[in-house]
Amino acid sequence: MNPTDVPIPSRAAQNATGPAVELTGLRRDFTVRARLSGARRRTRQLVRAVDEISLRIERGEAVGFVGANGAGKSTTIKMMTGILQPSDGTVRVLGRTPVPERRQLAREIGVVFGQRSQLWWDLPLRDSYRILGAMHRLTDREREGRLERLVDGLDLSDFLDRPVRQLSLGQRMRGEVAAALLHSPALVVLDEPTIGLDMVSKEGLRRFLREDRAERGTTLFLTTHDMGDVERLCERIVVVNTGTVAYDGPLESFRERLGAPRELIVDLAEPADALALPAAARSLAVEAGGIRHRIAFSGAELTVPSLLSAIGTQAEVRDLALTEPAIEDLVRQIYARGGLG
Repeated sequence: MNPTDVPIPSRAAQNATGPAVELTGLRRDFTVRARLSGARRRTRQLVRAVDEISLRIERGEAVGFVGANGAGKSTTIKMMTGILQPSDGTVRVLGRTPVPERRQLAREIGVVFGQRSQLWWDLPLRDSYRILGAMHRLTDREREGRLERLVDGLDLSDFLDRPVRQLSLGQRMRGEVAAALLHSPALVVLDEPTIGLDMVSKEGLRRFLREDRAERGTTLFLTTHDMGDVERLCERIVVVNTGTVAYDGPLESFRERLGAPRELIVDLAEPADALALPAAARSLAVEAGGIRHRIAFSGAELTVPSLLSAIGTQAEVRDLALTEPAIEDLVRQIYARGGLG
């Protein structure tokens, strides 16, 4: 049998019941020392980083967890992974309570945590994987079979024998992702996984994560400021703002909930100064002497075929393109509104 054919079941496979993540009324407070205006001494202040977050993620889901800096993302992840104890509420991850069962949970999850590395700085990248394989109690055959898939999928071969300290940021991030996936975890938590990658490497990493999740049924929990990661990797988006959930729902209906207009660009066979449009559509611009028309419309009120049908009664459409509102703009709208009530 080829090493790549060796199945490596998740460490949580024997207990694969219930949700992957369940947060109920989760709260985390910090006490900080601050100097108030006009005061001589610093006083203690209570800061609430996470405020009553409730979230349920089923096994096999891919969820984008997004928000501005200071929104509570990292604090939530630290409570999920057992690094922080909640001030109130409950956390269940793969059927475990993270803080008291942190050691057992570490065998079942994979984490890439921002700028914190799990690789050995002075050792070749390959040696880090040998150590991590031993820590996760993988046999040599399991480790090498899984590593072969990771090296190929993440394009690590050119620097596998180079010390980690000599790697570029993009190379190290790919190495970090491979380290997080080496033991085939049931839940993968990725914090900014594409940072430092060029466009080609970024798309390659996204493609591998999609394929690997499809093969193994892995649950993906992704935090990122690159909304391209969310759009290409996730089916669901959770937006947090000032420690609370501002939006939680399918990515495909995210734009519709905000009422953001879509844009249809049509090129006509013959120029036209104007087109009569349905009530839910409006002309944005007429270009190229009347050949190209840019039209904004509400996806909740009007479908693309209906809009094209209305245009087709007036002119022959030679070409068309459809653009969606950028996710980044929609997230900014949520911040401005304070949520979706």
